Amino acid sequence: MPIVKAFRATRPTREKVSLIASRAYETYSKKEREARLDNNPFSFLHIVNPGYKYQKEVSGKKRFKLVKNRFQEFKEDGIFIKDNQPLFYIHRIVYRNEQVFLGLVAKASCQDYLNGKIKKHEDTILDRENTFSEYLKTVRFNADPVLLTYPKQDRINKIIERYTSERAEYEFTTTSRETHYLWLIDDENDINNIEQVFAKMQNIYIADGHHRCASSALLAQKLAQNNDAHNGDEDYNYFMSYLISEDQLDIHEFNRLITDLNGLHKDEFLIKLDEHFKIENRGETYYKPHQKHHFSMYLDGDFYSLYLRKSEYQFENALEQLDAQILYKTVLKPILNITDLKNDSRIDYIKGQKDMAYVKSAIDQNQYAVGFGMLPPTIEEIKNIADEALVMPPKTTYIDPKLRSGITIYEF
Repeated sequence: MPIVKAFRATRPTREKVSLIASRAYETYSKKEREARLDNNPFSFLHIVNPGYKYQKEVSGKKRFKLVKNRFQEFKEDGIFIKDNQPLFYIHRIVYRNEQVFLGLVAKASCQDYLNGKIKKHEDTILDRENTFSEYLKTVRFNADPVLLTYPKQDRINKIIERYTSERAEYEFTTTSRETHYLWLIDDENDINNIEQVFAKMQNIYIADGHHRCASSALLAQKLAQNNDAHNGDEDYNYFMSYLISEDQLDIHEFNRLITDLNGLHKDEFLIKLDEHFKIENRGETYYKPHQKHHFSMYLDGDFYSLYLRKSEYQFENALEQLDAQILYKTVLKPILNITDLKNDSRIDYIKGQKDMAYVKSAIDQNQYAVGFGMLPPTIEEIKNIADEALVMPPKTTYIDPKLRSGITIYEF
């Protein structure tokens, strides 16, 4: 069944890891990136933004080659080391709110993604797959693990507990007040036990990183076709992953903000909503849904609760039961004429951590006309959709943890 293996990570020396680890490139503002690049010569941002050294924007294949060069320089300067034997790596992340995530860094099989043993719940965009595949073909490393999830396993947990009772190889806190720990699982029996537990599972699931996973699989196919001696166990047949038990995930929703009512007056809009929902005007009283198929709405200074009229809506599969899909099929598409959830400029998505108070503020400032909130999907909903080979609407989940780049690197 799913193949999960130990690997020889390339990783920072203990004294440099706190300086190297960085958030994903796109999460920094331009000002933040420049400050880190100017003041920290060890930041992984120097590798993924290699043109900064020459004060020049570099893109495409030229950038890919420079990324590879910069990575080689870091290795040559002794900033990165490579472990002598395949290991599993235990990575614990403690957020500033004391929320704890604990998982294993390992390599997972591209073939398992292609044959459906690693299951997805999101669509990927072919152009992005091709671009990132070309990037990987040039640089030949993964620096950002794909977040995978699996059912809770006592055998794995007992091994992790034993190692985490000892001093960590890494312990550092970021400027975002996240504390990271890394332990090395180096005992051969422990490594074999972990690999055997995963091999007995029926499936594992992608939580985050669909494009990274798809791009690695695409490259593996291309390299296999061009390798007459291909045997299936070459390093390019795997990608780096962070495997975390389902009970460790923190799943948030995305709230929806819409710029206009599609030419409708407020009263006309409410009447159309009434077809599918029991509506209650709650005035200025803040409202957040407490169960599935209930929605919050903020419109023209008032909060509303919307309860789905189940007699007016058909649950045909796992996707149709998802609140984000219900909102799309009953409101966004038929009433507001929003059909392209990825590209329509009339809709914006706000991570659920900002909640309906943020939605209220944006609408009160006349940036939007109406906003909707809902509960986040459960892991069971995500798995059911993946099991039925369906995909969720865009911006349905925001899943923590978000991993740092450069703590462990998989070379292939």
